Amino acid sequence: MGRPVLWGAMLAAALCLLPVRRAAAEDSPLTQPPDVHAFVSQGFMLSSKNNYLTHSRRGSFEFTEVGLNLTKSISDDLSVGMQLFMRDLGPIGNYKPQFDWFYLDYHFRDWLGLRAGRTKLPFGLYNDQSDIDSARVPVLLPQSVYPTTQRDFLLAQTGFELYGYEPLPLIGALDYRLYGGTIFIDQTSLAAPGETVSDLDVPYVVGGRLLWRAPAPIDGLTLGGSVQALRFDLDVSLSDELVSAFKQIGRLPPTASNTFKYSIPALLGVGSLEYSAHDLLLAAEYSRWHESYRTRPQIIPDGHLTSTRWYVMGSYHVAPWFSPGAYYSLFYSGVPGPKTRDKYQQDFAVTTRYDITSNWLLKLEGHYMRGTAGLSPGLNSNLPLAELTRDWTVFMAKTTAFF
Repeated sequence: MGRPVLWGAMLAAALCLLPVRRAAAEDSPLTQPPDVHAFVSQGFMLSSKNNYLTHSRRGSFEFTEVGLNLTKSISDDLSVGMQLFMRDLGPIGNYKPQFDWFYLDYHFRDWLGLRAGRTKLPFGLYNDQSDIDSARVPVLLPQSVYPTTQRDFLLAQTGFELYGYEPLPLIGALDYRLYGGTIFIDQTSLAAPGETVSDLDVPYVVGGRLLWRAPAPIDGLTLGGSVQALRFDLDVSLSDELVSAFKQIGRLPPTASNTFKYSIPALLGVGSLEYSAHDLLLAAEYSRWHESYRTRPQIIPDGHLTSTRWYVMGSYHVAPWFSPGAYYSLFYSGVPGPKTRDKYQQDFAVTTRYDITSNWLLKLEGHYMRGTAGLSPGLNSNLPLAELTRDWTVFMAKTTAFF
């Protein structure tokens, strides 16, 4: 059992043991039942030419999400919450349950609150909503800024968070969140052909988000910025075959062992713009991720990469049961050299969302892709990304029931 699951289980047990005073007033928060919500999603994915996220060229139903969450007010200022989640997306998840988030929340003032536990990361406009399919029109958020394959890294951190909301006369309001802690990740999910991650540590993650919300008559307009700094330290073991190959080409000294240490400090930033009013949503975000890397012993030269990521997106609530949407997303890896297909991925997506009932929806989504930077070699016969087809398409269908 991983540490986040253990911490969440302890919190759940503590909730069950909370005493309820018979003499408490009927309207006391402690006497009220917790708010319980759940969702179940099943999707289907079919792609041309390249496998995307799963073995999608042959059509795949490995696109499932299940979540159960509850929140409970203990007093007027103190509350707790948690979510149990599992998913299956190709090689990721495999229905392994985990606590996505859990927290204690004390609200001192409107402009100051404190959360402790495993809290969602406020990165960009939508990262802390990425697990709520009913909150958006697209099946997938723009993958340049919200890559679903990196959900374990980007969803939540374990530590503390300060937050607040402050109205400003005549000029709108400020909404801020500041956090610091670590990230616990199952290292088995990072294994690659010929490589095994035997230890993974995130010594720190710190960051924050500041949003400005405009007043009337332009209410619905939001401007903001987010920043996050973190570091990954990994112990990686290579297969005998890979070690021999590296030694033959001079990448490893003859006496090198199969194990090395890999360190990746990273700095992520994103600027955000959204207009959401009168059934219309327009959004655009621009992000740069700067990553340094070093290995000891040095099997590759120390260096750094700065990737560029941005998108523009829109949707419209035509009727209570129908909402179309579209976005254009671009990811450029920042790897030096000619801009070949393995260094970028353009994604033009069109979605139609149908709300069959107030608690059941269906989405159909098509993607036209150019470039292969976001693909996994492991899902594509371990071929180099530069050898995969440059232009390809993906069709997705997803249905979600929730309460």
